[in-house]
Amino acid sequence: QVQLVESGGGLVQPGGSLRLSCAASGIIFKIYTMAWYRQAPGKQRELVAVITSEGSTYYADSVKGRFTISRDNAKNTLYLQMNSLKPEDTAVYYCNAEVQRVNGTVPYDYWGQGTQVTVSS
Repeated sequence: QVQLVESGGGLVQPGGSLRLSCAASGIIFKIYTMAWYRQAPGKQRELVAVITSEGSTYYADSVKGRFTISRDNAKNTLYLQMNSLKPEDTAVYYCNAEVQRVNGTVPYDYWGQGTQVTVSS
């Protein structure tokens, strides 16, 4: 099995910063695309940012210029640096990873349990 564990969420004032981490563990041959999603109360889960195994990135328009996604392939860890936070960034943030457990097998999607980010004064 593969586990994704997020950390780094919390309460921050508008304009503040947080850094989320997502550590993958278990039987892992290779991790392909990794991503952050978020879900605010009463809303659907939405894509925040994506990073490929080669380091190419994509950001939702709502976070472009404020958030930075990165990864450490040696540590199987994903990060999200969030700056200039706004109240509308309040949500549960989820880590997602496309993981190949054994060479030659089909990669599967795995999800973390989520970490709460609250932006409020």
